[in-house]
Amino acid sequence: MARLLDPSCPLGTAHAERAAKSDARPTGRACPAGLRWERAHGSGALACAIGERARQTEAMTHENLLGGPEPTLLPADGPDAEARAALGAGDDARAAVRVAPAASIVWALLAEGALQDAGDPVAAYAYARTGYHRGLDALRRAGWRGRGPIPVDHEPNQGFLRSVLALAEAADAIGENDEAERCAQLLVDSGTSLDEVSGLR
Repeated sequence: MARLLDPSCPLGTAHAERAAKSDARPTGRACPAGLRWERAHGSGALACAIGERARQTEAMTHENLLGGPEPTLLPADGPDAEARAALGAGDDARAAVRVAPAASIVWALLAEGALQDAGDPVAAYAYARTGYHRGLDALRRAGWRGRGPIPVDHEPNQGFLRSVLALAEAADAIGENDEAERCAQLLVDSGTSLDEVSGLR
């Protein structure tokens, strides 16, 4: 059976690929990326519907090209640097939290572990939300005003972005679809995607 992949999906290819592998997703089911999986009319194909959120993303990208907010780069000597040093010295994430509790990266690691190893999305949600808020605090101190690129290739930014991804996944797992969509859209608005941030793990 032929399947339709939407190459314009701003959240990366993984969602279209997952759609192509499954005939079982019901119409209107929300995925962590804030998309709806729809059965294409008459073809049985699954399409990735991006709708208004994609139009908002396109408008934001156009604005950046015309002189929107500058990329926000968290400082290299911030809390995440302390946490990475502790992790590099052999501490696990729980021990590193005591060294640098303001570091998003350790909360992201705890959230990822709760999701992947323990299968505990409730704990993952709490960890990820802590990392998310620690990251927001750091971004605001660095001049971020709630919009604009947060480059994923800048290592100090990665703890925050991984926390956002983990929060999207945990929210989806517990049925908080609106929060999952907001987090996925935040990654897009930050100039990255679920696929790109997931690749940091």
